[in-house]
Parts: sequence; structure tokens; C-alpha cells
Amino acid sequence: MNKYKSMLYIASIAGVALTIGGCASSGERPDADLNTAENSLQQAVAADAREYEPILLNDAQNKISDAEDLIEQKKYIDAERLLEQASVDAELADARSETAKARQAVKEINDNIESLRQKINQDQ
Repeated sequence: MNKYKSMLYIASIAGVALTIGGCASSGERPDADLNTAENSLQQAVAADAREYEPILLNDAQNKISDAEDLIEQKKYIDAERLLEQASVDAELADARSETAKARQAVKEINDNIESLRQKINQDQ
């Protein structure tokens, strides 16, 4: 019987904790997160993400817009989560764009090397 009482006690505590957590305030305005997300987005645009990762960049922009709407509705916790996702999306778009540009540069260098090899072989 003791085993069941302690399980009931633990379940009651967990229920109270969840109830209190659910009634918690909506937090503070995520202005810093908004600035971070917007800066990440600007960096991605500067890295030519519109050309290399337009879908991911668009997702980040949409999440920022949705988060701004949530901020107006004072749903700060939901907005913060969206802004964090937007930052990650924008940073990923930035990184993928830089990677694509680096691959393109490597390909051009390899093409130039191959062209030089062919000229050397023709001259011999």
C-alpha cells in the first residue's frame, strides 16, 4: 500500500507543477531574440542566400513575421521559440550559401588547373 501512496504523491506533485507551469506568465518581450534573428537574416542575405538557399531564407523571414505577430498578441514564449528557429534557419542558409560559393570557387580553380595541364601537355 505504501508503494501506491508514494506513486500517488509523486503524480500529485507532478500535476501541481504542470498546472503552475501552465499558468506562468507569458515572459518578457523577446526583443533581443528579434534583433538576433533579424541580424542573422541580414547576414544570410549578404551571403547571397537568396540565390543559393531561397527556401530556407524565406522560411526564416516567415518565422520572423509570425513572431512579430505573436509579440503583438503578447505571446512572448511562442514568439521567442519562433525567433530562435528563424535565427537557426538564417544561419543555416548563410552557411550553406558560403559553402556553395566555396565549392564553386574550388571548381573554377580545378578547371583552371586542368586547362593549364592540357596546355602544358600540348606544348610538349
